[in-house]
Order: sequence, then structure tokens, then C-alpha cells
Amino acid sequence: MFFLQLNSSLISLILTAFGARMIKKSNGMEKFMKLLEERILNDGVLKAGGILKVDSFLNHQMDIGLLQEIGKEFRRLFPKNITRILTIEASGIGIATIAAQYFDNIPVVFAKKSMSKNLDGDLLTSKVISYTKGMEFDIFVEKKFLSPDDNILIIDDFLANGQALNGLIDLVNGSGANLVGCGIVIEKGFQDGGKIIRDKGVHLESLAIVEDPKDGEITFREQ
Repeated sequence: MFFLQLNSSLISLILTAFGARMIKKSNGMEKFMKLLEERILNDGVLKAGGILKVDSFLNHQMDIGLLQEIGKEFRRLFPKNITRILTIEASGIGIATIAAQYFDNIPVVFAKKSMSKNLDGDLLTSKVISYTKGMEFDIFVEKKFLSPDDNILIIDDFLANGQALNGLIDLVNGSGANLVGCGIVIEKGFQDGGKIIRDKGVHLESLAIVEDPKDGEITFREQ
């Protein structure tokens, strides 16, 4: 009995000495993930074809308090020196803008989905196939907004087949900038986008990963 008590005490001391900070971070991460997952469960709507609607709080009407927590979590996950955040219109803009406040108010650049008279000079371009719209389109960023001196964090609301994210990565690579990583709010784990991006060696962090809703229920992958 004494041996067991002694070992228990030693374990407690070891955990206190070496594990306190790690446990604290883990609890904070778990608390945030639970908050996000509960919001998806309560307000998310499953549609045919594996489409998850979160327009009541993320990408049509936006819950600013939730977006602030998302920004804080992205900052924790990407503590390195980030000089610009890159996203794509339109749903990623609000998320990226709020997140930028936690990266010392760095600039946010968003790729445009259509050509306009406002775009001038040299352009970075890439082709993207939209999962929800089922159509191919070009995305554009003026070269002057992404430079080889930049450390870029890409942020977007969803990751499904990886087309949009691949397009944004192509823009970063074309600019000569350094891609630090990609932050996604919701990844559809039952599609291959996450695997495609991770297999490229990209640092990808998804705050919630939704499993295949084949039974009509929203479930999450443990992280």
C-alpha cells in the first residue's frame, strides 16, 4: 500500500513539475473545441450531398464573439511571425479580419473570384472548382499584396475537397512568399481535401473536423 501511495505521490509531483502548462493548454483547447462543436450541433443544418449549413453564425450572419474565440485559437496554433493573412471571398473575409486582430492587426488579403476594372497591374491567378456550386472559376490577387518577404497564414471557413485551399496555396507559391500554414474552421473529414493538403507537407489546423453524416447526424473526429 505504501509503495502504491509513494508512486502515486511521485506521479503527482512529476505531473506538477513537468505537465502543468501542457495540461492547461490542452484544457483550453478542449474548452474551445467543445464550444465550437456545440454551436455546430445546435445551429448547423445538414443538407443533401454532405452540405453543412452554418450560415446563422459563421458565413452569412456572423457571431462576432465566436469569431473572436476562433481568432484567438488560430493565434495559439500559429505562434510564428505572420505578416499577412490570405483568404478568399466572401465567407473567409470576416473570419480572417477578426483573426488579424490577434496577430497585431496585420493586413488581410482576399482573393477575388471575378475580374474587375479595379484589378490592375500584375496578377497572381489560380483555378478553383467550387464544391457547393460545382463550377470552375479563376481567383486573383494583385502581386503587390503578396511579396517574397511575407510569411502567410491562409484562413478559410470550410475545407471539403481542397480546391479553394489549393488555389490559395498556388497564389502564395506564385508570389514567392513563405506559407506558414492554413487555418480552417470546419473540415469535412469524409472528403479528401484535408489529406491532400497534409500530404503536401502543409501545416494544416482545422478547429472542428466533421465526420460523414451518412446517418443524418453530425459527429466529430477526435483531435
